Amino acid sequence: MRNKFLYWSPRILSILFVLFLSLFALDVFNEYQGTMILPALFLHLLIPMIVLATAMLAWKWELIGVIAFLFFGFYYIWSIGLNEHWSLYALMSGPAIVTGILFLLSWLQKRNKNKDSTGVAKIPQ
Repeated sequence: MRNKFLYWSPRILSILFVLFLSLFALDVFNEYQGTMILPALFLHLLIPMIVLATAMLAWKWELIGVIAFLFFGFYYIWSIGLNEHWSLYALMSGPAIVTGILFLLSWLQKRNKNKDSTGVAKIPQ
């Protein structure tokens, strides 16, 4: 059971994080009219598309997910500074950092699974 949880939880959470970030693009429809909506929508969806591409890469290679999602979370904190209420950091950076940690646990589990009882890596056949 633990194997499946550590495998699926970061992947599902990364997709949910992309959907959460995509919700912020909906404000385009209040601010722009006509054909100006399309470029504005593209710009608002650029970050979620980058996060989605990262999630797709991390689906196969967990270490990419570890590095990228931890970077996303901590970069957001660094970019807005430490003057905001803690709930903003928890809401925006929290899911990215938790996803990065879950990808790390999944990667460690996969790495330990490939070792035998002596600690030597198994040779795939």
